[in-house]
Amino acid sequence: MATSFLSDLRRRLDPFLPAKLRGGTPVVPVVRLNGAIGMASPFRPGITFANTARALERAFAVKGAKAVALVINSPGGAPTQSHLVYKRIRALAAEKQLPVIAFVEDVAASGGYMLACAADEIVADDFSIVGSIGVVSAGFGFPAALEKLGIERRVYTAGTRKVMLDPFQPEKPEDVERLKALQQEIHAAFVALVKARRGDVLSGDDDTLFSGEFWAAPQAQELGLVDALGDLRGFLRARYGENVRTPLIEVKASLLGRRSPGVGVGVGVAAALGEGPAAEIGAGAAQALISAAEERALWARFGL
Repeated sequence: MATSFLSDLRRRLDPFLPAKLRGGTPVVPVVRLNGAIGMASPFRPGITFANTARALERAFAVKGAKAVALVINSPGGAPTQSHLVYKRIRALAAEKQLPVIAFVEDVAASGGYMLACAADEIVADDFSIVGSIGVVSAGFGFPAALEKLGIERRVYTAGTRKVMLDPFQPEKPEDVERLKALQQEIHAAFVALVKARRGDVLSGDDDTLFSGEFWAAPQAQELGLVDALGDLRGFLRARYGENVRTPLIEVKASLLGRRSPGVGVGVGVAAALGEGPAAEIGAGAAQALISAAEERALWARFGL
């Protein structure tokens, strides 16, 4: 009798309670994974294991969650960071026994698609770009520039391959061959991961799927790289009801990415010595410019 009375009272009060206190309201916490992977800088955090792990843990710890949603918008980046985040998502999903749904925004390519493969379902917008399952290395060579400028570079190493692919030395065929062999190893592991997660629904042949090519979402769906077309709000409402709550679990990063040391030394002196907050800010700004250029190049591959 008491249980029935309390249940009836709760049902009557539900319309007047805040959404998070209402009984039976489905909850799907959301984590945004946005930016290039492994290119974190003081001013452009990107996606790294360090800055996403806590948000993922908090999302999977939400009481009564029906699933965890990942909103992915990434052109890729560092394979190791991609894999570390992927493994953490899969470990938490297994531990909490929660399904994971990935929602692709502009692009989920290369390492960004690896993150999407951590989900049990991948949903993309009609105009999303998906794929680029491959490995790329890029750089510049400056030996002729040094010679023209009359600059002598002095490098001393222990280990015959320590300066392999040094941009200030002429390229050596054996170094390129070694790099390509390394790329093949990483690519094979990437292909195996995609097949393990999506092997049952992949419909394209290996030469097409794993060539590094990318597609708009409708064709990616035909190839089995995407499960459905849609957006987070519409998809989750259709599955869990109009009242589904989607709290955003923010990935937080400090402005400078790390704490500055004490400021006992004058800023001008510290900067001149290459120490202190001023030097750190200067170095951080330079690094931010380099990272921004690298990230811009990644996005530009997809016309973004």
